[in-house]
Amino acid sequence: MSKGKLIWHIACDESGVDGQVYYGFGSLWMKYQRRGDFARIIRDLREKHRYSNEIKWQRAHQKNNIAFYKELADVFFRHAWLAFHCIIVRKGLVDKSFHDGDYDLAMRKHFTTLISSKIKAVKNAHPNQQSEFRVEVDPLPSRYNKADEAFHTIANNMLKQQLGGNALIHTVVTKDSKDSHQIQLADFLLGAVMSAFQGKVTSDRKKDMAAHIASYLGWKSLKHDTWKHERKFNIWYFHDTRREVREIQTKDVDLKYPLPTKTIV
Repeated sequence: MSKGKLIWHIACDESGVDGQVYYGFGSLWMKYQRRGDFARIIRDLREKHRYSNEIKWQRAHQKNNIAFYKELADVFFRHAWLAFHCIIVRKGLVDKSFHDGDYDLAMRKHFTTLISSKIKAVKNAHPNQQSEFRVEVDPLPSRYNKADEAFHTIANNMLKQQLGGNALIHTVVTKDSKDSHQIQLADFLLGAVMSAFQGKVTSDRKKDMAAHIASYLGWKSLKHDTWKHERKFNIWYFHDTRREVREIQTKDVDLKYPLPTKTIV
């Protein structure tokens, strides 16, 4: 790692892309050199709770797993060097005329917009330091089998046009979530948010888990979005500004564990 260069690790997952009311993309952020700390924390937590399965939102409601997942949420919010950013889109409000009449392309654009806009925010927050970004993604939900390569090229081109300089995204690696605890944690947090937006959860234990995560934001429910400056846990609801009515209320965050003045995102 070059002296003075900030290197970031971004792990990404998706939800609701199979035709649900909302679809979304989530990203877990940390400095690259924190990967070892993260691995140790997750390993210790797994050993403490004797949890050996893949970390997934769909497992969080199972009775024997509740203590593990509640402490996992606490671990995420307690460590200031971890951050989660997501984008949520109501599929029925997507104007396909902007995307060649193609939902597949719209979804890829929204994912690219999420990551590139957050990278831009990081660069603006650290204007005097070199930054490099390394992205790993669960296989992108697209019929285009080179969606990861397209994202890499398009996002870098967008960032170079907006910020100048060299390509900021160094690598994009497609990885099965089973092989990445970072993607697994992104799945867990995104799943909790999406469960609130979709409104289909019938399990009381799932509702309780989502409310538990919301409590770290000072909220009762995760069906809100945050102001764009929120660094720790950022929910971006993609609103069509041509529509007067905004169905999602933007809500201030009151973190249970406040961030220091300066942190990673």
